[in-house]
Formats: sequence, structure tokens, C-alpha cells
Amino acid sequence: MTTIGIIGAGNIGSQLARLAVQHGHEVVIANSRGPETLTDLVDELGPSARAATRDEAAAAGEVVIVTTPLAAIETIPVEPLTGKVVIDTNNYYPQRDGHIAALDDETTTTAELLQAHLPASHVVKAFNHIGAADLTGHASPAGTADRRALVIAGDDEGAKQAVTALIDAFGFDVVDAGPLAEGWRIQRDTPGYGPRLTADELREALAAAKRYRDQ
Repeated sequence: MTTIGIIGAGNIGSQLARLAVQHGHEVVIANSRGPETLTDLVDELGPSARAATRDEAAAAGEVVIVTTPLAAIETIPVEPLTGKVVIDTNNYYPQRDGHIAALDDETTTTAELLQAHLPASHVVKAFNHIGAADLTGHASPAGTADRRALVIAGDDEGAKQAVTALIDAFGFDVVDAGPLAEGWRIQRDTPGYGPRLTADELREALAAAKRYRDQ
């Protein structure tokens, strides 16, 4: 099984760690406050998980999930993530993150900002449009009727295949929105952001999405 590095131990990071351990993966998880603050979570996760620094999580993970506040992108280690698949779960909320001009005018997306920070990594957008509790609450085996679907976007086909396999194992169908630049179709306030949708419904929601500037 894969070693999954998780940078960010908030609601989404913690839930993804639980899913990863449940499905037989090793987890190395980090936050901004230090490994010693993750004792309770690691104790809950069991022997397949350990707490680490951000650099250690980046180095250990074969796949690395970045699930930090948007303002923390610049703190993500670069060199340890060279050549690796990196999953971006971020969303942009100006009232929380402050205004970022390139996101306000929609000339880029959060995942493209992370890709620019990690030029030698393969960034895939995923897990940004589902509530943390639903990551475990809505998971179901492949072939389940009306199985919930999640969106990915990315520029590297091999990386997207790896993330698709992971999401399917975690309990969700996958809809590919295309390159990273198309990740805006599942950002906040779009039809697919939040509700439980099947793959067909999610494709319809992506097609119906409108740019903020066009609303």
C-alpha cells in the first residue's frame, strides 16, 4: 500500500487520514504547530500513522495531500515533493484568506497557485467540494447504486489516474474536469460545490458552472 503524506491536520486532513488508514495505507501527517500537537489524532489512527514535520511528511509520502489554509501555500516544502503526486484540497474564501488579485479576477485557481509553487510536482485538485464528515459518511463500495462522485482536475494524466484510484478505493466515483485550469468549475458557489451528487449529476453541475465574473 501507499504511504500518504498529509500536510494539514484540520477537519479534511484528519478525515482523509482516517480513510487512508482504514484502507491499509501508511499515513505521515503534519501541521503548522508541530508533531507533538497531533498525539491524540495519531493515537486514534493507530500504528499505521505517525506525526511529523511538514518536510518529513512531504519526504515520506508517495502521494502527498496539501490541505492547509490558502495563505500557507508558500510554506509547503518544494524539494521533497519533486516528481510526486500532490493533491490540493484548497478553496478560496476572501473573507478568510484576504483578497488575492489573481483569484479575484479568475486568471488562476488555487490549484494552479500550488502548482506554480511546486513546479516539479504533479498537482491534482480533489476533495475540495465535500464536507469533512461526508468523506467517511458518504463513502460506499464501487458499484453501489447512486454512489457519490467527486471531481478531480490536473495536467498530468498519470497523476490523475493515481488519484482516481485512491478516491475510488476511499469510496467515491470520480469525474475528471480536465486540466487544473478547469478546477474553477468546482470552486465555492458553483452547482457542484457541496451537495451529494452521482457522477452524471456532477457532470451536469460542472457544465452549468459559471465564472464569478460572469454572474
